[in-house]
Amino acid sequence: MDVRQLRYFVTVVEEANFTRAAARLHLAQPGVSAQVRQLERELGQPLLDRSGGSVTLTEVGEAVLPYARAALAAVTSVRQTVDEFSGLLRGRVDIGLVPGAGAHEVDLPSLLAGFHEDHPGVEISLTEDTSERMLAALGRGELDIALIGLAREEPPPGISLQVVIDEPLVVAVAPGDPLLTHEGRTVVALSELRDRPLISLPRGTGIRGVLERACTQAGFRPRIAFEAAAPGFLARLAARGLGVAVVPALPADEASALGLRTLEVTRPRLRARVALARRADGPGGPAAAALLDRLRTAFDALGSG
Repeated sequence: MDVRQLRYFVTVVEEANFTRAAARLHLAQPGVSAQVRQLERELGQPLLDRSGGSVTLTEVGEAVLPYARAALAAVTSVRQTVDEFSGLLRGRVDIGLVPGAGAHEVDLPSLLAGFHEDHPGVEISLTEDTSERMLAALGRGELDIALIGLAREEPPPGISLQVVIDEPLVVAVAPGDPLLTHEGRTVVALSELRDRPLISLPRGTGIRGVLERACTQAGFRPRIAFEAAAPGFLARLAARGLGVAVVPALPADEASALGLRTLEVTRPRLRARVALARRADGPGGPAAAALLDRLRTAFDALGSG
């Protein structure tokens, strides 16, 4: 039995499929299958049930899995300890972002590129997803860090949050929209959106959660006409007169270029908040901790600028 066999076994369990596990490991599927079978022969018991549509654990496999994961974690800790003494960072950091985060004032692509230049031994995996799914992935240990939109005040159990962006939620409308009752209007009551076609981020995002909860408390259900993952695309739909876009505060030049007017939502006043999220017991190693510190520094600089 060796560490490689344990890693293949754990990956197959997580993917519930040999082909997907091999792709994740960047290996050929027959090699992964052969190594897992070799592990089973050495232990004298089948660990996986291959008879169904997906690979599942046998009773023995269920008992072995926690020890296999603990062994892999111990090997990782040994390597990290040695790297700390030599001043090197190695490993992998899995980070998740809400769609559109790359267009924010913090230049995330450049930040990640700079981190990679400083720590070439660290592999960075980047995905975009909804806030709900990323919070679940953090809880399962599939992500180390996530930049999420907040729908609620309190984080889920086991998750630590640091709010890095807190700005008004606005509606963006095209010229001539009925909400523009006079030229100098700057706010709109939530109740005025009751029967309007709304353009919103998808369910599972922080802003959609804030909107739906506020509408429920106000006694109506929002009428969602269009939804898309990127706030900029929502604004462009609104500019074509397709509805009222509910988005974070738009830069004045962007709104002007699209011919949009923005009105802050009041009664109640709604906020679009973004947070850095991680597991409450800390990032998954020194590399993740270092990247989290760099992200915090960048957002702190934005707040103080």
